[in-house]
Amino acid sequence: MSDLPLAFIELIDSQHIKARNNGFYWPSMGGLKVASTMNGQPDLNEPFPSGRDTEKTVVQHGFRITTRKLPILKAGPIERMTNDLGIAPPEMIFGDNLASIEHQASGWGIRFNAYNALDRVDKTGASMLQVAHSKEWQSTREKKHEGITEVVKPFDWSYSTDYKGTEQSKSALLEPSSTPIPLELLKRPDPIIFFDEVMLYEDEMADNGITFLSCKVRVMPARLLLLCRFFMRLDGVMIRMRDTRVYIEFTTGEVIREYTAREDRYEAVRQKLAMKGRDVPAELREPNNLIELLPVVDKKLERVVLK
Repeated sequence: MSDLPLAFIELIDSQHIKARNNGFYWPSMGGLKVASTMNGQPDLNEPFPSGRDTEKTVVQHGFRITTRKLPILKAGPIERMTNDLGIAPPEMIFGDNLASIEHQASGWGIRFNAYNALDRVDKTGASMLQVAHSKEWQSTREKKHEGITEVVKPFDWSYSTDYKGTEQSKSALLEPSSTPIPLELLKRPDPIIFFDEVMLYEDEMADNGITFLSCKVRVMPARLLLLCRFFMRLDGVMIRMRDTRVYIEFTTGEVIREYTAREDRYEAVRQKLAMKGRDVPAELREPNNLIELLPVVDKKLERVVLK
């Protein structure tokens, strides 16, 4: 099994997105122009956020790893994001946050941001969880942002996304593979050069649970692992977890991306926890404790070797 051991997941925890031709540029990528992301999506008419010094960066064997953490978006950027996405955003949207990896020699890179993740949310309503609380949730959205006129139409109000990161390359791209992430190498007690966690969005679904998307990255001398996790717990209905892991071996340039989706009925998970004698309410609040209890419903492996 290629899923990471629970202890390791806890350590780093505590899709291809459709191509865009709207000026999505990458910083420090072999001469490509730098574009700003003031509302969580590319915006060539606005400067980079003034909090540029909130970025953390480390360069290891030609790979540049960057994280940026800024406050929740204000009313103006939220309204622009709402109009651009066509759906109401989550309660807490960190539209300027990102986690990115760039291979400077080849021009390959991958980044994780809220806008592209939310663009993968079902906007037709076909995947919307049909529960009594959905109307209550819609009413909260209509009143949430003072001074903003929002059109709330049917869509997946759990903000479930199969986002695997936004890939950029001048040549090679990730391709389907059967090569798993090498767990034995990750189990080594290597020193941690860089570690950070970035929240992209979060919503409490009208106090009926929690849904969020976050990224964590761990850089060691010879390799790195990034985990982007979507987690949703809708009380009494369902628990869902979708993990994207990006593993890079620096010396060989090998990149492996593993996507694993898990989910089960809320009551089934609750019963499993109770049978194990665990503190059910506490365990349900901690995604790491639920991994082994959620059946895998989808899994994909991709790989590329960068030169």
